[in-house]
Amino acid sequence: MITITGATGQLGSGVIDSLIQKGFNPSNISALARSEEKAQALKDKGVNIKIGNYNDYNSLVEAFKGTDKLLLISSNEMENRSQQQVNAVKAAKEAGVKHILYTSIQRQADSSDSPINFVLDSHIATEEAIKESGMNYTILRNNLYMDMLPWVLGEQVFETGIYYPAQDGRIAYTMRSDIAEATANVLMGHNHENKDYNISNTHSLSFQEVAVQLSVISGKTVPYTSPTVEEYKNTLVGAGAPAEVADMLAGFAQGIAQGELVADDTDLPALLGREAVSYKEFLNSLYAQK
Repeated sequence: MITITGATGQLGSGVIDSLIQKGFNPSNISALARSEEKAQALKDKGVNIKIGNYNDYNSLVEAFKGTDKLLLISSNEMENRSQQQVNAVKAAKEAGVKHILYTSIQRQADSSDSPINFVLDSHIATEEAIKESGMNYTILRNNLYMDMLPWVLGEQVFETGIYYPAQDGRIAYTMRSDIAEATANVLMGHNHENKDYNISNTHSLSFQEVAVQLSVISGKTVPYTSPTVEEYKNTLVGAGAPAEVADMLAGFAQGIAQGELVADDTDLPALLGREAVSYKEFLNSLYAQK
């Protein structure tokens, strides 16, 4: 039995779809959800629905009972994420889970000075809790979703160019669908116990490369400007973005500039059995017809 937390989210539902497409019996999948209503689409596919949430320890223990492999998808509640996820690990241990898999984040160093520490600290705490639990584990260190790239570029990128304080830094953006498929392969496979995997694209790209590709697609020059971090945040807030969103985007930009999200090596092609979707393929599919 495979149990998946965050199952109604885009990654969780993507993993479940991939499992089913690969022939895994949906009756052997349990999806953790806050309510039956939110999980109706999964229930219609034959998946078992377990009601619970990260803030209710007892509901987690009950939901995890009978689980062979648990996929713990990181919580999107930034403020309480460390405690929520450590509680989930403890609940998994108490419920007798045999193997826990966790969606962590790609990074170069575990440093409190990292500009992406606002997300990194909870991932590190969860990884440590998992490794100290005694359960078999697999840590999936996912890079940022390539699906987020249009959000960074903005709706008027062909008119205004790229405006992002990543300097000349590089990032191995990776399609969420590729991450979901690789995760499904690990869940269905063998010999993945007690391993850390880097789940990143093979090519780490700069935003100048993105600008060049957008120029090719549009037939006109799309410039890339890297402002200071403060200028960038002030511009976003001045345009109506919440300060928290501006801080998050700026933090990731600083991480990219410092090389935190470069893929020096990646396990993704081996786990997929093919090359990951490239940034050129993604940008062409998104913008070539516009």
